[in-house]
Amino acid sequence: MPGSILTMIMMRISRRELVQAQIALFVAIALQLVVWKMNGELLIGPQYVLIPSEFALAVLIGLFINNRKVLIYRINHAFVLVLLGLISAVNIGSLVLVLHSLIITHAAISGPELLASAVVIFITNIIVYALWYWEIDSPGLTRKRWSKNDKDFQFPQQDMKQDFPGWHSEFLDYLYLSLTNAINFAPAEAKPLTHSAKLLMGSQAMVSVFTLALVIARSVNILGA
Repeated sequence: MPGSILTMIMMRISRRELVQAQIALFVAIALQLVVWKMNGELLIGPQYVLIPSEFALAVLIGLFINNRKVLIYRINHAFVLVLLGLISAVNIGSLVLVLHSLIITHAAISGPELLASAVVIFITNIIVYALWYWEIDSPGLTRKRWSKNDKDFQFPQQDMKQDFPGWHSEFLDYLYLSLTNAINFAPAEAKPLTHSAKLLMGSQAMVSVFTLALVIARSVNILGA
């Protein structure tokens, strides 16, 4: 067995982090179900794809991430990446669909429906990018080393080793990073070091900008009516 694969398989992710990631996914699922019930047209057709994908990812996180068998590790690795990519694409598609409904077709969308759909897109955006950040800044979801030095983000604690001996980033650190990037359009604490990290943070900021602009524009329209 190649040494790199053996190293990845020997790495374990704490149960606490796995539960935190699962809870985040279930929060996204619950919010999407609420909006789907209000107006299924506001979320891209394929909520039939999005919600099962998120549920499947939550199950994979709980059952197979720490499995030490090489074949299971490789299958799990592939499925996790496909599901993360699918969830990201469908969430962006939801935003495009809402924008199309408002700008192109001028659909009559009520204030509560618009606000609910925007909140779901925004929060799902935060959760899925937190998973991406956790994933690329190993061990993450698949225990794969993405960058040469296995370091895509620089956290302040890593520069303060005397005050934080043995500190290592966990899922909640990446969730906070994703939240601040979505609101500030810039990292509040951790700095992106690699192209992968910068591209992810840039794409997340773009989704957040359009989502917030959508809510603000609609709010001004409603107030001016």
